[in-house]
Amino acid sequence: MFDFFRKYNKIVMIFLFLLIIPSFVLFGVERYQGSGRDEKVARIEGHDITKPEWDQQHRVETDRIRQQSPNVDPTLLDSDALRYATLERMVRDRVLAAAAAKANMTVSEDRLSRMFAQDTGLAAFRTPDGKFDRDAFQRVTGRTPEQYEASVRSDMATQQVLLGVSGTAFTPPALAATTINAFYDSREIQVARFSPESFASKVAVSDADIEAYYKDHTAQFQAPEQASIEYLVLDLEAAKKNVVVNEADLKTYYEQNASRFGTKEERRASHILITAPASMSAADREKAKAKAEQLLADVKKAPNTFAEVARKNSQDPGSAEKGGDLDFVTKGAMVKPFEDAMFALKKGEISGVIETEFGYHIIHLTDIKPAVVPPFEQVRATIENDMRSQQATQEFAKAAEAFTDAVYQSPESLKPAADKLKLTIKTADNVARLPAPGATGPLASRNFLSALFAADSLDRKQNTEAIEVGPSQLASGRVTKYAPAHPVPLADVKDKIRAQLVTERAAVLAKTEGEAKLAAWTAKADGATFGAPVTVSRRDAQSQPLPVIDAALRADGSKLPAIVGVDLGAQGYSVVRVTKIVPRTPPPPELAKQEQAQVGQSVSAAEDAAYYNMLKDRFKAEILVPKPAETLPTAAGR
Repeated sequence: MFDFFRKYNKIVMIFLFLLIIPSFVLFGVERYQGSGRDEKVARIEGHDITKPEWDQQHRVETDRIRQQSPNVDPTLLDSDALRYATLERMVRDRVLAAAAAKANMTVSEDRLSRMFAQDTGLAAFRTPDGKFDRDAFQRVTGRTPEQYEASVRSDMATQQVLLGVSGTAFTPPALAATTINAFYDSREIQVARFSPESFASKVAVSDADIEAYYKDHTAQFQAPEQASIEYLVLDLEAAKKNVVVNEADLKTYYEQNASRFGTKEERRASHILITAPASMSAADREKAKAKAEQLLADVKKAPNTFAEVARKNSQDPGSAEKGGDLDFVTKGAMVKPFEDAMFALKKGEISGVIETEFGYHIIHLTDIKPAVVPPFEQVRATIENDMRSQQATQEFAKAAEAFTDAVYQSPESLKPAADKLKLTIKTADNVARLPAPGATGPLASRNFLSALFAADSLDRKQNTEAIEVGPSQLASGRVTKYAPAHPVPLADVKDKIRAQLVTERAAVLAKTEGEAKLAAWTAKADGATFGAPVTVSRRDAQSQPLPVIDAALRADGSKLPAIVGVDLGAQGYSVVRVTKIVPRTPPPPELAKQEQAQVGQSVSAAEDAAYYNMLKDRFKAEILVPKPAETLPTAAGR
């Protein structure tokens, strides 16, 4: 049936057009929009965040992360945890914006102007005459200046919402000391460890035990579903290969950009500076100029004395001691009046008195390194690559459309699309439904893998649609071989089950023995056998498990020595005797001040979080999609 539609798609499209247009008139376009467009993922004060909005914001954030960290693991960017974190930030931004609007918080024009004036990033978009380059700003940021201003204004307003809480946080010294001491205080302890390994020889596991465990835990011994696939990737590099560049365009580009491929002309000069800043009075400036003119007359009479005159008279501390030498410079390195005069001189010539913002200069041109431009053939490959790169974005847009159409029109094979766009068909085996650790490209994309493992793709072995797997990167694939999930035979996991049962049962024996010793030693300390005393803290565990450290620090310090038992699960059991509290040596005053400030920051962050949670309740904010079970690595957090 679908083959018929593909073969006669134009006739079918005309028929559907005639059929559907009248129904648009009767029922409206809204009825025909996909459910995905209207899917609500969060709600704040009755206003919804839709899935397309979420997808778009996540795409923006992942693109930003890729630009800042090109080597980031692609599977992290496509993870459910990171997507959910994006949604949480969207909800937070809208809650704070609602709170700012409710409180009528605004940002004054004066404050906004001062902030923009101090923004060094914006200075890059100012032309030499001081005007703001609107087109350059839009090209780089993707936003108009008005959109940027509105965004900054909104951000500053929402910052005020939390500033009232975080800016007034107060941490009493006693609270800071209690918090810090809990982290630094130590305990002297002795440990008796009961390890499962010591009891393993006492455990007997029969074949019947193994078989019973296997039957009761079948889900643990499943081989995951896997597929062998072939796939195509269309990216900027592939699009670049299809860009046609003729010889005439290459030569024109070379002529217009010749200076880029060689070295610029460099000039070496010495100068004598008599300073005359703008703040100097007119009378003093005249005196400075007169002095410069007198020095000019002296060096004109005896050019060979220029360096000596500069050492004695130049007021430029950086060059005077070197006889005024400024070394080699190219255009753009000096202020314009100085540069114009220097590049107008011939080698050996001395300029007149040149006035700049620094004062009055006398310039002696001592050497010239002419510009060197390599021949066309030497840089032809570089020029061709540059031109291909410049045109690749436009070519990719055209190729993307052709790619999307080709993988759909020939659903049983990727070869037509590969031939049409000069792409290479790639293959992969043992592909799972979720990205494998270290996967890259399409194999790291959950959307791509989901499409491959969709029921239609598995049943028909047809091409997936063209799927965006990265910035300017599309992929399509098809399953060539599929193996569903299936139980691993008992014989393959028998040894593994035996080892697991031995470990579990040995841990139970270790715990039983440890609890018996704890009861005996608590009743009568004589005969207790502990290890050598060690001093431990949360900062220095001395190779002890964390539960041991927690138990030691929680023990009642007023009744020492104290004996506590610690269940270590699969690692066995420990009996811990706490013999002494070891207080921290008081830190230097400066360090103590820094630590109190850190505690203050933590308190401020906690109060911020509590206030934000209150705002969430006030503005009825809720996320409508379930939180993923996987956690987000801290390196990816904000």
